[in-house]
This record gives sequence, structure tokens and C-alpha cells, in this order.
Amino acid sequence: MARSLPLGESLLVRTDFTDDAAWAQTLAAVIASYDEDTMTELTPVDDATFDGLTPAGLGDLVDDQTYVFLADTTTMTDPEHPLLAVDTSDEDVRGDGDPVFRIAPIAMAEVEANFLLATMDFEDYAGSVDDDGVFRGFDR
Repeated sequence: MARSLPLGESLLVRTDFTDDAAWAQTLAAVIASYDEDTMTELTPVDDATFDGLTPAGLGDLVDDQTYVFLADTTTMTDPEHPLLAVDTSDEDVRGDGDPVFRIAPIAMAEVEANFLLATMDFEDYAGSVDDDGVFRGFDR
């Protein structure tokens, strides 16, 4: 069966199914990053057909999404559970070295809301990661 991403602007796709507890912790931390007034379109995708999906594999799956968030092996094994943000906006380079950066779950609302509203772009965040490549927020 061919896999396809669900409709939605902000997809958080689980791509590692080795640790259900780590996924639950990650998702809880992501949800906790939003306050009740934050506009969001975040759609968690917990579907084993996406097991092992990589940024390169997104090329044929994305439709109108200009970014996708992945909960990959690093997310599940790193104690901070950093998610992978993938820029899928350029059809010419999809699956061929798509720009990426990691986001700490505590900063997810900030990134996702600004992507959704197009008030900041991918490069704004990718250029503001800490030395370890993880964005943890501007107001830290």
C-alpha cells in the first residue's frame, strides 16, 4: 500500500516506532509548548507506514506543505527529544538535501505558529540554532 501524508499545513510525523514512551513524552512536551491563545494547525501523525521515513523520502509525499516536522530516531533517543524541521518548499530540491534543523519540543509552538502565519521563515530559525544544532527559542 502506498503511503501518503494526511492533509494539513503543519504535520508532525513520527518516523521511529522503537519507543512508545519517548513518543508520548515528546508529544506531551510539544502540546505543552502551546498556550490556549496560540493559533495552530499541528497534526500529529502516528502511523507505522512512516517508519524509517527520512527527509529525502518526503519528496514524493508532500503536496502543499512547505515544511514538515519529523519525530525520528534522534527525537526518540535524545533525552531532550529534539524534532527535525524539514523545509519542503522548493520542489526542485525536495529529497535532495532539504534544509533541516532541530527544535526542542518546548520551542515547537513558537516555530510552528510563525511558519503557519508566515511571519518568519525557515532560514530565520535554522540560523538561530544553538551550537548543537537545536533551536530552543529566542527568549531564553
